[in-house]
Amino acid sequence: MPLTSPRLWVVATPLGNPGDLSPRARYVLETADVILAEDTRRAAQLCARHGIHARNFLSFYEHNEEQRAEEALRLLRAGRSLALISDGGTPLVADPGYRLVRACRKEGITVSPLPGPCAPAVALSAAGLPPLPFTFLGFLPRNAAGQKALFAAFAATPGALVFFERKDRLKVSLALALTVLGPREMAVCRELTKTHEEFILTRLEKSAELSDGLLGELTIVIGPPEQTERTSVEEVRLLVNLEAEPGDKPRALARRLQRLTCGWSRKELYSLILDNKN
Repeated sequence: MPLTSPRLWVVATPLGNPGDLSPRARYVLETADVILAEDTRRAAQLCARHGIHARNFLSFYEHNEEQRAEEALRLLRAGRSLALISDGGTPLVADPGYRLVRACRKEGITVSPLPGPCAPAVALSAAGLPPLPFTFLGFLPRNAAGQKALFAAFAATPGALVFFERKDRLKVSLALALTVLGPREMAVCRELTKTHEEFILTRLEKSAELSDGLLGELTIVIGPPEQTERTSVEEVRLLVNLEAEPGDKPRALARRLQRLTCGWSRKELYSLILDNKN
């Protein structure tokens, strides 16, 4: 049965194991007029491995997404069907495509998801940590200040935090996570669905003991906050001294501290900050 045009298909592809490509995904990739791919060479290899005779490929990655989105929209307006894939897993989950999907929705062009492998979901399903609720952070910022701000924003979130990180930055990032999030369970999930798949269940405070030789793509799951009692006044005062920056306004500092404490209202923190200054 031919595809209905125009339509943008958002197609999940294997994380590593070729057997995870669904028959429906195979059909869409072979029938679509154009396949939008982060890496057209990898996309061509995927299709060749499965005996898929793809019609056309068009590169679609982070740095050309805006330009390519316009080109893709022109093709869709002309009645073509397009399939969007990433290098592995479900597109848009830390990969390009959001702008195109949003533009299609605004123009009334049909967008159809074709579900399949997704690294955060795969990691959560087998890590052995509480899976719900969870927050997916994508790829961590490269600099320490950006990472600190990101962790602080979700420090009080009552659930697991999931993110991607490179092996050469892993220990530094986890050490910073420990200073912001405090002691927690965690899992390093590597080479998901591949031959050397591994789940390393440990704790943030033991992350320095992880091997420097970890290879492959890493998905990190950090468990929910373990502190349920109200943060002591002494701890809050210490945080005030640690977190305060030159020129900080008390209200802004109180907002930041609320993410790092338990059982304190913003008004209470504001009063304590003023008292601390006096």
